[in-house]
Amino acid sequence: MTGFRLNLSPLKEPLGFVKVVEWLTAIFAFGSCGGFSGRNIISLFCGDGRNETLSANFHYPFRLSQIPLVEGNTTLCNRSVTTTHMMGDSASSAEFFVGVGIICFLYSMAALLVYLGYMHVYKNSDFGPIFDFLLTAALVFLWLVCSSAWAKGLQNVKDATDTDGIGATLGLCKGGNITCEVTEFANMRTLNISAVFGFLNMFVWAGNAWFVYKETRWHSQKSSSQPGPGRQQVPAPI
Repeated sequence: MTGFRLNLSPLKEPLGFVKVVEWLTAIFAFGSCGGFSGRNIISLFCGDGRNETLSANFHYPFRLSQIPLVEGNTTLCNRSVTTTHMMGDSASSAEFFVGVGIICFLYSMAALLVYLGYMHVYKNSDFGPIFDFLLTAALVFLWLVCSSAWAKGLQNVKDATDTDGIGATLGLCKGGNITCEVTEFANMRTLNISAVFGFLNMFVWAGNAWFVYKETRWHSQKSSSQPGPGRQQVPAPI
């Protein structure tokens, strides 16, 4: 029989329990990154004692080079400033990170469906455990790559939106008696959390790979080929 048979016992075993953890950590990883929106306030201290402010609004996927810092021709501190965009683009690393998170989220749900309803088919076939193990191992590698890329992309976002990055973007901040300073920073705590959960996912999926490997015939063949502790080889008769 290959029909659906609901069995919650796999959730009490490492194979199913860790899959639930993977499902949750994937949500935290891509959710905390993909839903981010923040704003930095830049104060311009003019030499004549006047102050002016600018707002730098940025959000996922962090194509900063397409976000205007100064829209249209305007006057700041008695100087004409043309349309100016922020510098940097971390969209590739951010979208890669979120994409891997969504894939792992969907795969975790599909795997849980198999574990809870079709475990009798899963254990009686070679294809299911081997496919599960190979895909799990591939996702471990993807978490390592995308988390490292996103950690670097996140640092680029921080550098582009801090005082030095804004000062390098605005021409009127370079020299003269005008001082540009970011006086209010966006809360990037959720982005830091996303990077942490990215590497956490890598370790969780790596640990789960071992439990999935134990379900494959490779592990069972290796175990059956090893002699028992009390078993001794009998010499062949002469």
